[in-house]
Amino acid sequence: MPPTRRVSAGVTTNGKEITMDARLSYHGNTLFAKFGKYINSAGAVLTDSPLPAATQELVKLRASQINGCALCTDMHAKDAEHAGEGPVRLHLLAAWREANVFTDAERAAFELTEQGTRIADAGGGVSDEAWQNAAKYYDDDQLAALVCLIALINTYNRMNVITRQPGGDYQPGQWG
Repeated sequence: MPPTRRVSAGVTTNGKEITMDARLSYHGNTLFAKFGKYINSAGAVLTDSPLPAATQELVKLRASQINGCALCTDMHAKDAEHAGEGPVRLHLLAAWREANVFTDAERAAFELTEQGTRIADAGGGVSDEAWQNAAKYYDDDQLAALVCLIALINTYNRMNVITRQPGGDYQPGQWG
């Protein structure tokens, strides 16, 4: 998790440069650091799961886009690109329903991600249709990894949005 830092966005409004300060330092806080150690360990379990690595990065990126998490959007776009993901797919992820560059399995994962991320908006949670569609493409271990990944990235997103962790300066592999 990133330390508290002041970031200049390089953008000006009425001649004034915009800066963004994180509200809390993850590394400067013992409880945050301890919690981060545990959730990062959970992340390592998912990285080693049978869910395809490309799907994992795209799911993390899509949830981060939905949640408005600049840090995670920056991180997962760069990590996906560094791992070989093409720019067209990265640029079209936010409009995946209208794009022809994703597999049916990826589309099922994105739908489950969106419904799992916007869980309060749906009233009834994740639909049976979204679950059944994902189950057509992923076995039980992959589904378990997908569900846990959606929960985990939403946790990271919420922590980063609440504490205003800025995005933009992440380097691929920086945190593991």
